[in-house]
Amino acid sequence: MPSSLTYTHLSTSQRLELKTLGDLKAAGYMPISVKEELRQNLIQALESGKSAFEGIYGYEDTVIPQLERAILSRHNINLLGLRGQAKTRLARLMVNLLDEYVPIVAGSELNDDPLAPLSLYARTQIETFGDQTPIAWLPRQERYTEKLATPDVTVADLIGDIDPIKAANLKISYSDERSINFGLIPRTHRGIFVINEIPDLQARIQVALFNILQEGDIQIRGFKIRLPLDIQFVFTANPEDYTNRGSIVTPLKDRIGSQIITHYPPTIEVSKKITQQEAQVKTEQKNRVQTFEFSDNLLEAIAFTARESELVDAKSGISARLTISAYENLISTAERRAILNKEPHTYLRISDFMGIVPALAGKVELVYEGEQEGAGIVAQSLINKSLRNIFTQYFPNPEKEKKNKINLYKNLLDWFEAGNTLELLNDLSTADYEAKLDSVPFLKKIVLAKMPTLKGAELYLMMEFCLHGLAEYSAIGRKNLDNALTFSDLLSGMFSLPQEDDDEEDDY
Repeated sequence: MPSSLTYTHLSTSQRLELKTLGDLKAAGYMPISVKEELRQNLIQALESGKSAFEGIYGYEDTVIPQLERAILSRHNINLLGLRGQAKTRLARLMVNLLDEYVPIVAGSELNDDPLAPLSLYARTQIETFGDQTPIAWLPRQERYTEKLATPDVTVADLIGDIDPIKAANLKISYSDERSINFGLIPRTHRGIFVINEIPDLQARIQVALFNILQEGDIQIRGFKIRLPLDIQFVFTANPEDYTNRGSIVTPLKDRIGSQIITHYPPTIEVSKKITQQEAQVKTEQKNRVQTFEFSDNLLEAIAFTARESELVDAKSGISARLTISAYENLISTAERRAILNKEPHTYLRISDFMGIVPALAGKVELVYEGEQEGAGIVAQSLINKSLRNIFTQYFPNPEKEKKNKINLYKNLLDWFEAGNTLELLNDLSTADYEAKLDSVPFLKKIVLAKMPTLKGAELYLMMEFCLHGLAEYSAIGRKNLDNALTFSDLLSGMFSLPQEDDDEEDDY
């Protein structure tokens, strides 16, 4: 290793060749705090035009600049936002701003810096071996600790506790540092410590964090130990937690330098990027099931509809995981149909969206909790409302169209009024599905009138969409069964409902 090189100019491989405290000193190594380390590496990333938060979409002009300012300011950080807003992911990505490796006194449990030893063990090693003190190299991934705050978390979990057995074996006093079993926070010395859902942490536990954030003091069982811990703290919290389950105590909030508000994707395009990146879809599924930009847009529209729905508790939020799980269910619905029909390939249909109801039902909190079926019914309603919301982006509004002299839908509506119906079984083969849609006169003509370049699978998708849209505008009737959809004249469908109700009452 050339002697003219200083530690900061050494490559990673050259640094890993340093084995002792003396080697570090000779290389010109100087201790640096973890917050300063994050700051310097962020500056390098910004100067080179690289993002430290790859894979985070929709935050480029809002959350990420605020987070970067907090890091440059060497602040402890609180990420405040509803569920599914990538708070934990942002915290985990901060690891990329740590040095690839840092030196520690070999064998130390507190990641002691060889030139700034913290624990009694490290100080003793250096006093005993001097410049021959062996060092080890700690990778950045091992400098990150994450703890979910729950009501049962104790001070011992986070900070530590006296171990009477260790004290007895070593024949030392409880006040001796060697009798302590250190908790997660001291063991994250020189790293990033994340506490998720901080309001769930009991107030007395939050109080125990005061001095650690400010002065570095910790107190265990009445024995005060001065440990100037070097930690970047990141907290995450849901604003609803402040009223539902707990709160961040004011003195702790006062010690957190920056509070950053997160948010949901601002547009469907951003939401699509997140879904496509995060969804766990196997290559064989992608090869078997053809998707379309339209179907992707419709899926994301459901989440936007849910966030505006009066039936869904807005304070709870609609997680980005909703569309991720729904997309996985959507692909699997089409895949299952292809498997049953022994088809090597298929494509998404509007009726496949009925298969995402379980994914939606588990991720929406209702304003008024009802029966177990309540969430499922709301999920179905969200799908239908989304179909209505985007219908007029592709076809004329049926309510306005009927006032025109030339009504695009007239011939099709007349066909249904004549008593004709269309039944689409959920698991129809592709050939049967297309034949069913082709059997509806004027339907294909309507679609091609608005989208003349459509052909093949996408054409049939939009033909089915046209029927659903007309049903949402009450131009035709639609009945959802467990294994099929039936389209018919609106009035004939309405007249059939009382008879069904009467039959149920008679059976009762």
